[in-house]
Amino acid sequence: MATKHYPTPMLDVLEEGPWPSFISGIKNLRDNHPNERIRNMNNGVLGQLEHSYETRMGYWKGGTISVFGYGGGIIPRFSEVGHMFPESKEFHTLRVQPPAGNYYTTDMLRQLADSWEKYGSGLQTFHGQTGNIMFIGSDSKNYQGFFDEINDYGWDLGGAGPCVRTGMSCVGAARCEMSNCNEQAIHRHLLNNFTDDVHRPALPYKFKFKVSGCPNDCMNAIERADFAIIGTWRDDMKIDQAAVKETIMKKAAEIGKEGDRAAGRQYMFDNVISRCPTGAIKLNDDDTMTVDNSNCVRCMHCLNVMPKALHTGDDKGVSILMGGKRTLKIGDLMGTVIIPFMKMDTEEDYERIKELASTVIDYWAENGLEHERCGEMIERIGLVNFLEGIGIDPDPNMIKQPRNVSYVRMDGWDEAAEEWFNRKREEKMAAA
Repeated sequence: MATKHYPTPMLDVLEEGPWPSFISGIKNLRDNHPNERIRNMNNGVLGQLEHSYETRMGYWKGGTISVFGYGGGIIPRFSEVGHMFPESKEFHTLRVQPPAGNYYTTDMLRQLADSWEKYGSGLQTFHGQTGNIMFIGSDSKNYQGFFDEINDYGWDLGGAGPCVRTGMSCVGAARCEMSNCNEQAIHRHLLNNFTDDVHRPALPYKFKFKVSGCPNDCMNAIERADFAIIGTWRDDMKIDQAAVKETIMKKAAEIGKEGDRAAGRQYMFDNVISRCPTGAIKLNDDDTMTVDNSNCVRCMHCLNVMPKALHTGDDKGVSILMGGKRTLKIGDLMGTVIIPFMKMDTEEDYERIKELASTVIDYWAENGLEHERCGEMIERIGLVNFLEGIGIDPDPNMIKQPRNVSYVRMDGWDEAAEEWFNRKREEKMAAA
């Protein structure tokens, strides 16, 4: 006998637009899945969602559940209207960490899907805002079984609560010519080192690592991560002058003026030269290009427009920014540069970045207030105190936004500058 569907007139409207609707996906599980339990769970959750739309209220309440040995990784969802929609009165979400760079095989995905259909609702999202794979909809009888099965073939829960959260890294050098570091190696070194802090929440609030291989920052690390690793370079940008000339004529053809060199040059002025935020790039009369590398702020615009003609330098490494976060408490914060440049070539380099991360987390855990992100703590105590607490000397390259040194007080500028130059001179003599 077919299960009676809950009426969903308001949800039906969400299927009328030009884009695919999540409602259609849930209805497909409700109507067509061969497993009756999954059909019933999705019927119940659609009924409750319709009820929430009608009343403009949410009816999920939390609680405390987890798998054996862990303290987090599962978002409890108990329905306050479970008597009305008993099929989905428990609809817990499990966060599962993706592979670094989000590299999957179809076999991996099918294996996960088979396990989830055995223990859950069949609903999944790749990926949630946290970076995790979100397995949405399991009851208290089944979530442990699902974890045990996927853990046996190599998957682990992500972070939830006041802990180190699931890390994210971009696709990196496997598919992007702008990569300046081994994104996946950095990701794995950091998250493997802090696995206990992921699974056993004991921090003031959440702490996120994100790794982007270039300043395009496809992971939104600067805006979203407490500890952002951004691939960069410190030598001169590479220029293929023949490709510059080729690009000029190609752009002329693209705008319908094939062979018109002047039109191609005008396109370059309008779309590349004039858009350099520091005026560091110049198109010469002979159609060659010159870059004032001392003024380049690595905005990536010219490299993105002309990827064949312009490329990153050879002396590659990373910049580390700290304190990025979204809206809660004091509003959005961008990460502040704490390590302007760091090589990432050797095991010693990876050990150094893990030690730095451990020092930062320990200092924040000791000095942060409850529900206070690392960036909010830095705002509260001041960047100078934070740098002193983690044992890093101030540096003029510690910028918060382009052309703005975040830690400098002008009343002590001369002394601070002299101290910095002396320190750099000593480092240079020691390295010689």
